[in-house]
Amino acid sequence: MPDSPPKRPEKLRELLSLFKFLAPYRIPFSMACLASLTSMGFGTLFPWLLGYLVDAALPSIKGSELPGWHPGINTIALMLVGTLAVQAVLTYFSSLNFNKAGEMAVCDLRTVLFSRLVALPMRFFGERRVGELTSRLTSDLTQIQEMFAFVVPQAIRQGMLFVCGIAAIFATSWRLSVLMVATVPPIVLASIWFGRKVRNYSRRAQDQLAEATTIIEETLQNIASVKAYANEAYETRRYAIAMDRFLAIVIPAARLRGSLISFIIVGIFGSIVLVMWYGARLMHAGQLSHGELTRFTLFTVLIGGSVASAADVFSSVNKTLGAGERVRELFQEHPETALGVHPTARERAVVLPGARAAMEQGKRANLAGDVRFEGVEFRYPSRPEAPVLRGLSLMAAPGEKVALVGPSGAGKSTIVSLLLRFYEPTAGRILLDGKSASSLDLAAVRSAMAIVPQEVLLFGGSIRDNISYGNTAATEEQIRDAARRANCLDFVEGFPEKFDTVVGDRGVKLSGGQRQRIAIARALLKDPAILILDEATSSLDSESEHLIQQALDTLMEGRTSFIVAHRLSTVRRVDRIYVIEDGRATESGTHEELIGREGGTYRRLSELQFAV
Repeated sequence: MPDSPPKRPEKLRELLSLFKFLAPYRIPFSMACLASLTSMGFGTLFPWLLGYLVDAALPSIKGSELPGWHPGINTIALMLVGTLAVQAVLTYFSSLNFNKAGEMAVCDLRTVLFSRLVALPMRFFGERRVGELTSRLTSDLTQIQEMFAFVVPQAIRQGMLFVCGIAAIFATSWRLSVLMVATVPPIVLASIWFGRKVRNYSRRAQDQLAEATTIIEETLQNIASVKAYANEAYETRRYAIAMDRFLAIVIPAARLRGSLISFIIVGIFGSIVLVMWYGARLMHAGQLSHGELTRFTLFTVLIGGSVASAADVFSSVNKTLGAGERVRELFQEHPETALGVHPTARERAVVLPGARAAMEQGKRANLAGDVRFEGVEFRYPSRPEAPVLRGLSLMAAPGEKVALVGPSGAGKSTIVSLLLRFYEPTAGRILLDGKSASSLDLAAVRSAMAIVPQEVLLFGGSIRDNISYGNTAATEEQIRDAARRANCLDFVEGFPEKFDTVVGDRGVKLSGGQRQRIAIARALLKDPAILILDEATSSLDSESEHLIQQALDTLMEGRTSFIVAHRLSTVRRVDRIYVIEDGRATESGTHEELIGREGGTYRRLSELQFAV
């Protein structure tokens, strides 16, 4: 049975837990709160002084019986100006510090959330789309930023205004106050009811907007395919449909918000009319002065405004609840460092000798490169009913070149994913230098590995940035040396900007062979103990393949190398070939040994590939 959605109090607790990111900035935030409260205190003096100003200008209906302070007109006017000046300064100070603390807190939240996101396992990314995750880091966190910088200050200001206003009207006339306060509960209850409806629409709208953002991400990431298949109109229609669905949600929400605002306006001004009618009767009876009625009316307007603002605050909180829930969902995901490691044993995870120091210095961890798969079974979490590996066993001695061949879907790429510990085996174990891979420090294991994939997707920065990604502490000379050994120095030096050449999104400004050689240079710079080549020379022209093969030969020297290959001509010189079929290693041996086996799968595949 699926988990029920969190209850509202639980969502509110989850949202409030994000306030811990304000802790480092509690001083400016507290000062902003204090300034806001003080500002609102001066704000409530304004109607009070206006009442005295009216009484000073007009004869009091209640005459000499009116107790209290009776200053002159000029004195009151100067005090009003002073009140406005102080309020303006305090409002500026509070607004500045609220925004400052909110922006810094959300920047910290973005950074922590991003670091959490990239630490999540591949299983997580396999079940979610890029656009959805991008929306979490943009629109949802923007909503939370608005809560820190707008919702909280508004709640403080309007709350202070409401409390002071109520106290002031009761001090002015308790009869009018009772009548006015009696009109508040219906407005508040209606605001709560409307707010709940708006919250439901807001959550659905954010979900739909995330889906539309995903369409943008996918289209732009695959813009070459979109244009090659002339599907611009198709993608536009797809996005337009998503926008229509978004509008189908936000329009009813807008109607609800409009209804809420209309109801509040009618309620507030209807209350004012009622109060003014009763106040006029009291003034006519000599029980209220001109200034007191003016003061009461102004305070009533301020209280009504605070109640109306409370509806906006409540609506903003409702929208932020959905955003906070999604952000908390990401924080509740387990990072991949916990995969396969029992919580009580995590602290005892073995760190490879010198791994941390080596990684800090930009060098590979001290791993010899002995790899063994022993009875490994695996099923992808998203497809638990479909076994991918079935008791797979294979090995690679340090420095040995091992090829994985077999039909598509046999499990070759899954072996690579398990070796990189993108996933953990369902059963069996993987040993590195005789130690269980799941007991070794994950960052240290990956620091000792490098992969050159079939389709290289570079980062959008410079060639230097992409090569140095293998070792971010590398010197300029080390980067140049890696480029030279990868046979890419010549074409890099041929660009006007040389190593500062921007490669564009995913490296679109470079050819496939150029991207491949940059990936090899990156791997050379990392100096791994274990190397993974996933069809690194497929789909290239002969000249590029020759240059890349030379670079790969240089790269594989002295390293344990796993070569995933469909083209058997590329694996003839390896030390050992494993034929992977239906999740098992059905054959193993050298090229000569396997080609000589009558009825063997490797021989059959060779005959199919080399037959003319």
